[in-house]
Amino acid sequence: MEKNNKQFRTSIGGQALIEGILMRGPEKQAIVVRSPEGLVTKVEELTLIKDKYPILGWPIIRGAVTFLDSMVRGVKALMFSADYYPEDENVQPSKLDKWLEEHVPAEKLQSVLVWVSVILSLGLTLLLFMLLPTFIAGLFHARHAAVHNLIEGAVKIAIFLGYLILCSRQKDVRRVFCYHGAEHKTIFCYEAGLPLTVENARIQPKHHPRCGTSFLFVVIVVSILCSSIVFSYVNWQNLWVRVAMHLLLLIPVVGVTYEFNRFVGRHDNAVTRILSAPGMWLQNFTTNEPDDSMLEVAIEALKLVLPEEQGKDAW
Repeated sequence: MEKNNKQFRTSIGGQALIEGILMRGPEKQAIVVRSPEGLVTKVEELTLIKDKYPILGWPIIRGAVTFLDSMVRGVKALMFSADYYPEDENVQPSKLDKWLEEHVPAEKLQSVLVWVSVILSLGLTLLLFMLLPTFIAGLFHARHAAVHNLIEGAVKIAIFLGYLILCSRQKDVRRVFCYHGAEHKTIFCYEAGLPLTVENARIQPKHHPRCGTSFLFVVIVVSILCSSIVFSYVNWQNLWVRVAMHLLLLIPVVGVTYEFNRFVGRHDNAVTRILSAPGMWLQNFTTNEPDDSMLEVAIEALKLVLPEEQGKDAW
């Protein structure tokens, strides 16, 4: 598809999968997976909960709603892509797998597994980036809230960096990160107004300012700033008070981060480039150079979600 040469920013975003990519546009989302038999595609019309409940589309609130919705859709897409990943014939299904297949209908089982995965992911996130940091920071017995928050923030960032580095060294995850790079390159190509071809996508940057990696890093920074303000008014030296306040701050923290990313995504100047620089640097761990076959997958996924009305996907 050809566009004019005027550059713009699209609201279309994606997620790397197992040998595939999920692209989400303003009207529909598409999953494209490279299976041993060729490309497998799945396109779905998007129904947004904010259309039914307008209050959920308000600033700040919409950030948490979008985050949860993206997580659920992302887990479903990952499970879809995993179905086409070649299995090791020597691996035998566990007793639990056999029991679930025998006693739970396939459609219901998938729904259950999606929500279990989402709950476990949220639980692990809360454990690693909330409970563990606040517990470790409490061991230093800081006398001032500001000092405690600095220690807690440093622990959160260290855990986040360690997690990214560990993931980037896993063989299977490295391929997922290659698809992540393909997604970024393809979106850059589209935003540049170039025809969506492998040749045009190949020369694009692999780091994108509106990447989810940047979003997660900003969440950590915003949580540190919010804690620094709120902890000045509560008994922050009590572990359970700190945990409770972190839980209460979850929605505003994610909401503020979402609005921040929208602002940075809409503007390109010295200030926004400085603000997005840490997140861009972190993408060194989460995006790898893709091969041409990966770019083909990303291009196909993007084409499937382009709106019929030109400009409807403008950021």
